[in-house]
Amino acid sequence: MIKKLDGYVIKTFFGPFLFIFSVLFFIFVVNIIWIRLAQFTGKGLSYWEILKLLSYLSAIVVQLVLPLTILLSSIMTFGDFGERYELAAMKAAGISLTRIMLPLFVTTLFFSAFLFFFSNNVVPDFQRKAKNMLYNIAATKPALNFTPGQFLQQLPGYSVKFDKITGENGENLTGIFIHKMATSFEDQQSIVAEKGKFVPADNPNYLKLVLFNGHIYEDHLNGIDYNARLKQPDQAIKFDTLVSHFNISEIIDKAIEAEKITDDYSFQNVVELNTTIKKTKKSNDDIMNNMTYELVSQANSYVSYVDKSKAKIPVTAPAKTDTVNSKKKEEMLYSAYNKLENIKQSTLGKEGQIKDMHAYFARVVMHQQRIVSYSVTCLIFFLIGASLGSIIRKGGLGLPVVIAIVIFILFYVLNLSAENIAWSGGIDPYLAAWLPNLVLLPFGVWLTYKALTDSQLFDAEKYKSMFKPLINRFSKNKEHQRYR
Repeated sequence: MIKKLDGYVIKTFFGPFLFIFSVLFFIFVVNIIWIRLAQFTGKGLSYWEILKLLSYLSAIVVQLVLPLTILLSSIMTFGDFGERYELAAMKAAGISLTRIMLPLFVTTLFFSAFLFFFSNNVVPDFQRKAKNMLYNIAATKPALNFTPGQFLQQLPGYSVKFDKITGENGENLTGIFIHKMATSFEDQQSIVAEKGKFVPADNPNYLKLVLFNGHIYEDHLNGIDYNARLKQPDQAIKFDTLVSHFNISEIIDKAIEAEKITDDYSFQNVVELNTTIKKTKKSNDDIMNNMTYELVSQANSYVSYVDKSKAKIPVTAPAKTDTVNSKKKEEMLYSAYNKLENIKQSTLGKEGQIKDMHAYFARVVMHQQRIVSYSVTCLIFFLIGASLGSIIRKGGLGLPVVIAIVIFILFYVLNLSAENIAWSGGIDPYLAAWLPNLVLLPFGVWLTYKALTDSQLFDAEKYKSMFKPLINRFSKNKEHQRYR
C-alpha cells in the first residue's frame, strides 16, 4: 500500500515537473536566442552551427531552471492533493505529511546530486566549447563583424563599408571603402575598390583582405605646415590587386568578452577552482605587498629597508622648525606637500586596481560556491513548495504560479544583490554565495512546521481577528446612527 502511494505521489509530481521544466527552459533560452540570433543569421553561419553555439551558451540556464521547476512542481502537486481532498484522505488513513513528502524529498535529493554533477562537469566543458567556437567564428568568419551598407569601426584604426557581402562564409565583397582613422595632423588614407575577398591568413590574429580594381587616396600631412598643405595635391594610386592585413586580435577579444566567458575559472570544476583560488589569493597578496612597499618608499625616499638591529649612532631629535629660516621652511613645506600629493595620486591610481583584484577573487569564489549552493537550493525550494501546496490547497497554474514567482524573484534579487556587494568588497564572497539559501532556509523550515501542524496560514479571517481590537478602538460607534 505504501509503495503504491509513493509511486502515485512521484508520478503525480513528474507530470507538472516535465511540463514546467520545458516551459521555463524555453523562456530562459529565448533571451539568449533573442540577443544572439540577429548576430549570426544570414551572415555565413549554418543553422546547425547556430544551434550548437546556443546549446553551449544555454547550459548555464539549467542551474536556475531546475530549482524553480522543483519549487513550482511541489506547490502544484501538493496543492492538487489538497484541492482534491487526497491529502486529507491520506492523513485520515494514518499517513503523516512527513511520510507523504518523503518520496519526493528523495527525488529532490537525486535532482540536487544531478545538478551538482551537471554544474561541476558539464557546464565548464560547454563554456570551454562556447569560447572556442566564438574564437573560431571571429577568426575564420570575419563577415560576422560587418553589416552591408553601413560604416563600421570593427577593424582597429579603420572605418569600413561594404555595399554587399556574399559567399557561403561571407568572404566575397563588393563596393569596398576603407578609411584610415587619423587626426588632422596625421597622414590621411582611403582605399576604394570594386571587389574584394577575405582569405585565411597564416596568423589567426590577422585578417587578410585581397582587393581588386581600386584606388588608394593619400594626403601626406605629417611634418608639413598649413601653407604647404594647401599647395600639395592629394595622391591617388591605382591598383589591380592589393593585399592588406588587419590585426583582429581586439575583435576576437571583444567577441569573447561580450559573452562573459574570458575568465578561465568558468572552465573549472570545484577541485580545480580550489587551486585557482589559492593562486589568486597569493597573487593578490604579492601585489598588495608591492603596493605597500612603493607607498612606503614614496613617503620616505631615504629608507629602503628597516634595520631592526640597534643603532650604532645615537639618535638625535630633529631640528626644530623655529631655528630654520623662513625660506628654508617654505622649501621644506613645499617638498612635503608635493610628496603628499604624489602619495595621494599614487593611492588613487592603485584604488581601481585593488577593486579589480578583489572583484575577480570574489567572482572565482562565488562561482565555486554556487556549484554547491544551487544544489542545496533545490532542497530548500522543495520544502517551501511542498509546505505551501499543502497549506493553500490550490493546484493548477493560478495561485501556485504567483507564489512561486514571488519566491523566485526574492531569491534572484538576493542573489544579485549579494553578488554586487561581494564584488565591491562589502561582504565576504563565501557568505554572499550562500546568503539566499541562509535567508530562505528558515522560511522553509517555518512553512514546514506550519504544514505539519495544519496551520491556516492564508486564512483571511484569522488575520482580521488579530487586528479587530485595534480596528474597533479607532472606529466610530455607528449604533443608532439612523435615529440621528
